[in-house]
Amino acid sequence: MERKHFNRKRRLAEPMLPQSDLNDLATKVQYVGSPYHKRNQGDFGLTPPAQPRADKTLCDEAGIVSKAEAERYLVKGVQRGMVSSAGPDGFPKHVWAVTDGGVVLEAKYNNVGPGSYHGYPLFKPDPFRKAILDRW
Repeated sequence: MERKHFNRKRRLAEPMLPQSDLNDLATKVQYVGSPYHKRNQGDFGLTPPAQPRADKTLCDEAGIVSKAEAERYLVKGVQRGMVSSAGPDGFPKHVWAVTDGGVVLEAKYNNVGPGSYHGYPLFKPDPFRKAILDRW
C-alpha cells in the first residue's frame, strides 16, 4: 500500500537544544516498540506479538531486528538533536535518526511511560525525509 498523505506538522526543534540537555534527555528515553511495525517478534517483547499492518512501514525492512539496535538509533537521534519540540512532560513528540544504511527512522512518543517511544522507517515518498537527511 502506498501512502499519499503525510503529517505536514512535523518539525525539528529550533533552535536546537544545548548538547548537555540532549545528553541528559538521551539517558531518559527508551524504545518499547509497536506490534504494528514488526513482521517478526524478535526480542521486542510486544503484547500482542507482531501484527504487521499493510498501511505501516516495518522495522524488519529497515534491517532493525533487535530492541537494543532500535534503542541505539533512538538515543543517537536525541544526542544529535533530531527531536521535535517537547511536550508538557518534557519529552519530544518525535525523534528521528538515520540508519547506517541510510534509512530514515521516526520514533513517536508512546505515552505508556515517561520517555517511551515506538519507531518505524519513513515511507520513501514522505517529503520530510529530506529535512532529516539534510540535518543528519
